Amino acid sequence: MDLFSDEYFMKKAFEEAKKAREENEVPVGAIIVSNNIVIAKAHNQVETLNDPTAHAEILAITAAANYLGSKYLENCTLFVTLEPCMMCASALNWAKIDRVVYAAEDSKNGFMKCGKQVLHPKTKLEFGLMDEQSSMLLKDFFKGKR
Repeated sequence: MDLFSDEYFMKKAFEEAKKAREENEVPVGAIIVSNNIVIAKAHNQVETLNDPTAHAEILAITAAANYLGSKYLENCTLFVTLEPCMMCASALNWAKIDRVVYAAEDSKNGFMKCGKQVLHPKTKLEFGLMDEQSSMLLKDFFKGKR
């Protein structure tokens, strides 16, 4: 595995997802990268913060914007272990993020059921990297809840 490859960064997002699971949160992790530097990392904290907007992507966007001192995340890539929901995709649109890479599909709540047009027109989209691992982490989490 090359240093600074998509796989390298998705593994970092997966580490965040495991932190969420340890905190009894839905195991989703996200990182934002700029110039091969991780400038933000986050995991779901909806239960911890008692905040329905505390998704990994939203927390990572806020941290990255603070790091850059800008509301725009141009030249940045989000790596996230689950397809973003509509709320997160809309936030990514407003942030004008350059690229989104997600692992597992979310057929129930993912933004793609409405189409890629939810993202900024210039945002590049890729998916499926580490899909199996991310899907399994989520399935195991929810199996334990039932």
